[in-house]
Amino acid sequence: MQPIDQASRPLASRRAGALTGRVRVPGDKSISHRAFLFGGLAAGTTRISGLLEGEDVLATGRAMAAMGARMKKDGDVWIVDGVGNGALLEPEGVIDFGNAGTGVRLTMGLVGSYDFAATFVGDASLSRRPMGRVLDPLRLMGVQVVARSGDRLPLSIHGPRVAAPISYRVPMASAQVKSAVLLAGLNAPGVTTVIEPVATRDHTEKMLLGFGAKLDVTLDAEGARHIALEGQGPLRAAGDLTVPGDPSSAAFPLVAALITPGSDVVIENVLMNPTRTGLIETLLEMGAAIEIADRRNEGGEDVADLHVRHSDLKGVTVPPERAPSMIDEYPVLAIAAAFAEGTTLMQGLDELRVKESDRLSAVAKGLEANGISHVEGKDSLSVTGRPGGKGLGGGRVDTHLDHRIAMSFLVLGMASEAPVTIDDVRMIATSFPEFVAMMAGLGAAMEPGARN
Repeated sequence: MQPIDQASRPLASRRAGALTGRVRVPGDKSISHRAFLFGGLAAGTTRISGLLEGEDVLATGRAMAAMGARMKKDGDVWIVDGVGNGALLEPEGVIDFGNAGTGVRLTMGLVGSYDFAATFVGDASLSRRPMGRVLDPLRLMGVQVVARSGDRLPLSIHGPRVAAPISYRVPMASAQVKSAVLLAGLNAPGVTTVIEPVATRDHTEKMLLGFGAKLDVTLDAEGARHIALEGQGPLRAAGDLTVPGDPSSAAFPLVAALITPGSDVVIENVLMNPTRTGLIETLLEMGAAIEIADRRNEGGEDVADLHVRHSDLKGVTVPPERAPSMIDEYPVLAIAAAFAEGTTLMQGLDELRVKESDRLSAVAKGLEANGISHVEGKDSLSVTGRPGGKGLGGGRVDTHLDHRIAMSFLVLGMASEAPVTIDDVRMIATSFPEFVAMMAGLGAAMEPGARN
C-alpha cells in the first residue's frame, strides 16, 4: 500500500440540482471482514465476490495472511485458501489494523484461544477506542493481555495452552463482542455460549453455519438469544461467496436523494438483513418515498434494490431499541432530520460515544457549524429541521478522522442553501473508496476546499 500523504485534503459540497441515476454501493463492510476471517480459517478455497476493498477490510485480509492464509485477487474475485480451524500460525510481526475497529476486535477473538502471542496496533483514532469489552470475556477464557492503561492499542495477547469455553452474557448491544467470543470459541473445547439480551446484526452466526460450524440459537423466556457454538470442529470453505451491498454505505446516496429536490435514484443490491434496516424503517416513518424492489437472496442474505425519490419528511421519535439495527446510520439520519418538518428525537445513542470518534459529539458540532437546531444529550440527539434547507450550511466540519462524519456532512452540502466543507476527505477510503466519484456520477457537486 502506498504511504498516505500527511497533508489533509478538505472537500466542499454544494447544491447543484437533482440527483439521478442507478448506482451499486460497495460490499457490506461487516460481511467483508467476516468473509476474510472465515475464508482464511476454513480448510479449502473460498472465492469471494463483491468484497469491499476499503482499507479497513484489507487490513483484516493482511492479518489473516500473516497467520498462514493465502490470498490472491483474480479480476473482481478474491481467492482465499484457508489454514483449517485450529491451525493458525503465530504472526511474525505486529498486526496493524489502521482504523479498523471491527477487524481488530474480531481478530483478537479469533486468535485469543491460540497458544501464541499476537501484538495489535492501529492509527491514532483506533488507539483511542476501548478494547476492554472484547478483552474481558477473553480473559475469562484464559487469555493474557498486556496493554497500556485502559485496554487500548497497542496491546499484546497470549492465549492459554487450552482455552476454557465460557457462557457469556453480553453487557451491551454489540455484535463485535458477541462475534469475538464466538470466534474464540472455535478453538476452545466444548460449547461456548453467548447470551444476547438485545439482538444485534447476525452475520457471524449466518456465516459460521455457512462454513460448517455446529451452532444453535435459542430464545429464553425473556427473549434473550442464546448462541451455542461447539468448538474445535472442522470448518469447510464456502466455495463461492457473494457479499451484498452495504446498507450503511447505501445510506448516503439514499438520504442525499431524499433531501435534494427532483432526485430519483435507484441503489442496487442492498443488504436487507432485518438487523441492519433500522434506517430504512425510520425514514419510511418520516414519509420517505423508498420503494423496496426485486427482493432476493444472495450469499445467504436478503437483498433488494431501493428506488428513492425526493420527499417531504416529518420529524419522528426513534426508539432506543432500534439503535442496534442502525447504529452507524445516525449521523446521516441527523442530516435527513435537518430537512424534516418538526423535531426528530434519537435515543439510546451511548454506543456512538466509542466509535471512530465520539460520533454523537462530532455530529452535534457539525450541526452547530451549519446552523441546524439541535440538542445533544448524554445518549440522545434531537434535531429540528427546516424543510428545503433554507439558511442551512456554510460551515466547516471537523471529521475527527471519521469516515461517516465526513460523508454525512458532504451529503448535507448537496442540499443545503450554502456549501459545506469537511476538513479531510482521505478517511472515506476506509469504507467507501468510490463515494466521491459515485455521488458526482449522480450529479452531486464537490470540489477541493481551502485549508485552514
